[in-house]
Amino acid sequence: MAAKNTICLWYEGGALDAARFYAETFPDSAVGKIHLAPDDYPDGKQGDVLTVEFTVAGIPCIGLNGGPHFKHNEAFSFQIATEDQEETDRLWNAIVAHGGQESACGWCKDRWGISWQITPRALVAAISDADRAAARRAFNAMMTMKKIDIATIEAARAGRDRD
Repeated sequence: MAAKNTICLWYEGGALDAARFYAETFPDSAVGKIHLAPDDYPDGKQGDVLTVEFTVAGIPCIGLNGGPHFKHNEAFSFQIATEDQEETDRLWNAIVAHGGQESACGWCKDRWGISWQITPRALVAAISDADRAAARRAFNAMMTMKKIDIATIEAARAGRDRD
């Protein structure tokens, strides 16, 4: 493990599947070393995948197959900045269509329970606009969405209905 700080994600048993999905879905992502259990442990047997080193969008992670004792929640999420609607749609749809679920305001969960914020850069710019009325309109539009629709955010920011 080369990184000084690594995110460790607890999985019930799907760490390798999750790492492979992330590597296929997100740019600058890869599966690294796979470590097998040297002996039996409470939720696995000798030779089972115990940990998987992987990278998600440049962030080093370790997936630990620790069993059903701890569940993920929205207190932790990956926030992925997207450049346009096409990228937003592609990432959102990949997560949701493969056993995940939609949430609100650009949040969704993958099938392993990890939360993701698929966040267009245009949204961040809109809700931090120096024109506070424009920022408020964009923010209020976002609050009605699941997946972020950039055209609707921009229309709200400009003070007009989306055409």
